[in-house]
Amino acid sequence: MTYKNQFINEIFKVEGGYVDDPDDSGGETNFGITERVARRFGYKGPMKDMPKFMARVIYEGLYWDTMNLDHIEKLSPSLAKEMTDTGVNAGISRAGEFLQRSLNVLNNREKLYTDIVVDNDVGPQTLRTLEKYLRVRGSAGELVLFNMLNCLQGAFYVELAERREKDEKFIYGWFTHRINIS
Repeated sequence: MTYKNQFINEIFKVEGGYVDDPDDSGGETNFGITERVARRFGYKGPMKDMPKFMARVIYEGLYWDTMNLDHIEKLSPSLAKEMTDTGVNAGISRAGEFLQRSLNVLNNREKLYTDIVVDNDVGPQTLRTLEKYLRVRGSAGELVLFNMLNCLQGAFYVELAERREKDEKFIYGWFTHRINIS
């Protein structure tokens, strides 16, 4: 089984099946896919009936492919997994932002590599910078970057619950299932 399939299967376990919680800002979801996203990908039926294969198509196309996670997976499966999880639960643009911000502050005042523009897009420049970072910092640097991404994801959840009290209902679960400092 590929890492991509493994990570998506793990998301299915965490997200579960159909949910229509009035407190969830995402609205109706199935396998963690919101109705808005499902419609964007052409699904027209009731959300409770959306097949798992459709959710997999969406996870691969919207989350995995958009963030160039095939490339990141070759460099670091753990970073690809973290980016997948953040992208799914907090948005792909936020996952890209977290990666770019982290790489910028880990560059030792541009002694290791040049700062990159934080445009939230995991494109060629971000991928080249990640390659440089991992080449210089090695496996210890990989763990540091993983932890930074996870911390930023956790801080996002805290800030979200502070802004929207209704999200306090979800924050314990988010930290239980999504924040895993290694």
